[in-house]
Parts: sequence; C-alpha cells; structure tokens
Amino acid sequence: MDGFFIISIFTKKFSQMYFSVIIPVFNRPQEIEEMLESLTNSNFKADFEILIIEDGSTEKCENVVDKYKSKLNISYFFKSNSGPGDSRNFGMKKAKGDYFLIFDSDCIIPEQYLNEVFKELNQSFVDCFGGPDKALDSFSTIQKAINFTMTSFLTTGGIRGGNEKIGKFQPRSFNMGISNLAFEKSGGFGNIHPGEDPDLTIRLWELGFETRLISSAYVFHKRRIDFEKFYKQVNKFGKTRLILNTWYPKYEKITYVFPTFFTLGLLVSLALSVLGFSYFTWLYSIYFLLIFIFSSFENKNIVIGFISVLTTFIQFYGYGFGFLKSFYKIKLLKLSPEKAFPELFFLRL
Repeated sequence: MDGFFIISIFTKKFSQMYFSVIIPVFNRPQEIEEMLESLTNSNFKADFEILIIEDGSTEKCENVVDKYKSKLNISYFFKSNSGPGDSRNFGMKKAKGDYFLIFDSDCIIPEQYLNEVFKELNQSFVDCFGGPDKALDSFSTIQKAINFTMTSFLTTGGIRGGNEKIGKFQPRSFNMGISNLAFEKSGGFGNIHPGEDPDLTIRLWELGFETRLISSAYVFHKRRIDFEKFYKQVNKFGKTRLILNTWYPKYEKITYVFPTFFTLGLLVSLALSVLGFSYFTWLYSIYFLLIFIFSSFENKNIVIGFISVLTTFIQFYGYGFGFLKSFYKIKLLKLSPEKAFPELFFLRL
C-alpha cells in the first residue's frame, strides 16, 4: 500500500494542535472510497483537510477523490513508487499539522476515532502511539479469521488487539500517531517493508521519545488478503524481525523466536507420533482446540473458528520459517539484509 491520505484537523484547543492522518495507497481505489466514506461520518467537529498521495499506482484513485470534494477538503498528489514508508514521510513533509495519524488504506475509521485521539492526547500527551484493530460484522469469514489470528492473546499476545502488557508498546503503521517533532528528529520511516514501523519505534526510543497504546483509538482493518497472501505477509514479518534483531540487539526478545520453535516443535511432534509418542501432539491439539473455541465464541460462528485454526497455523508456519531463513542467510552466511532479501527494501526518492 503506497500513496496516502493526510487528514489535517484544525482546532484552537490544545495549543493549536493540528492532526494529520497519513495513509499510503497503491492500486486500491476501492479502499479509498470506503476510507473517505467513513471519514464523512466522523463526529469530530473541527475543520480538517485530506491529502491523498498515490505511490505510483496504475489503478489511480483520483476519480474517487473527486467524488468527495464536495464533502471533504481534499488535495490529491501522485508520486513515483518508493514504498509505504517513504510515502508516509512524503506526506508528513507536506502536512500542515504538528501531529500525524497514520492508517493503512484498508482501514475503516470509526466515527469517534478522532475525538478519542484528541481526548487522550489532551489528557496524557505522548509523541507516538498505536491503536488496535477490529473486524466489522460485514467482513468475510476469512477476514474475521485473520483478524482473530492477528489480534488474539492466544496468538500474538493481543498486541494488535489492545493489549499493552508485553513490554514497551510498538505501534503498527496501520494505525499509529507520531508528533511532528518526533518525525523531524527521527527522519521518519526507513526503506524496509514490512518492519518499517518497529524500526521507527525503536529509533524513537533511542532518541528518548515515549510510545503507548490508546486502546480506544481502534480502526476496522479490512485486510483484503487470501491464505496465500497472508502466508507471504507473515513470512516477510519473520524475515524482517531477525533483521531488526540484528540492527537493534538491545531490544531482542525471546518471544520473537516462539513461532519458529512452535513450528519446528509441531513437525517434530508429528514425527514422534508416528513412532508412538503422541504426548506432544496432544498438547498441540489442545492449543488448536482453544483457538477454535475462542474464535468461535468471539465471532459467534464455528466456521470462523475452524478457519482461525488454519490461519493460526499459517501465521506460525510462515513467520517461523521466515525467521529461520533470515537467520540462515544473515547470521550464518553473514549476508547483509539488503543482499539477503532485496525484495524487503525500497529505493527512497
């Protein structure tokens, strides 16, 4: 998702605070339509502007933007493709605000979102925050299953779902905010993708900035991906996590290796079960049964529960072996990240 929106919200309260929401978009005009429609329903009363920056798309969204110019104050920009991180940086440089809110283009924004962010920053200011994601009833069964897998405490510890108990919170760029000051001091996002958001967060920590979760600032994340695309996504997550561990060993955690251990352990347990040792296989069976039960209960649908078992396996398998492949190339073969995985790096303009 390259290209993006910027929504700058003007208000005289809170020391002339301006919010700018930044959203990369690449070949997804249908998402822009849903995003803009959700923003027209915002109950935030202050004026705001929207800047849409398209990152080299062949399927442009300019015509969609034109439809909303009578409802929203929108400016449209087109730039050469240089990745979502660089597109967000481009937007922050163009924005009029001194606080930026960043969304992925496949997000739908609840009507109270802007008010919640404004309220939280008034009560307890922070230079960078992240918000959770949720699923709408209208989402497909696969989208709901993937949402469960990405947000449940049984899979990710609930980090994307609103749990900030696991160490220092690392905002994700599908729903995060950053002050203009923090952007200027850090230089914004790097050219790695995915992984540009934890990379930025760690650099902010090194500069002395704080990050936190704003649980009430959630979005509806409408991931338009199938099983194959989901596998490719989480596989890249695994590769980039090892790269980030190499860049920032101070922030390396044992939990980052869990998906690899989980996947290798599952394969070993299945091999042992053939030899008559089924104890570990039963443990895995209990875990996947819990996934089924919790997802079915949360989504009120046993079909989604079954699919969640599959998406959880895909998540652990894809991430785990991505991490393992990255370990082999970077740690053992001593290749640079850019040489080992050139597809993970964009050329910055």
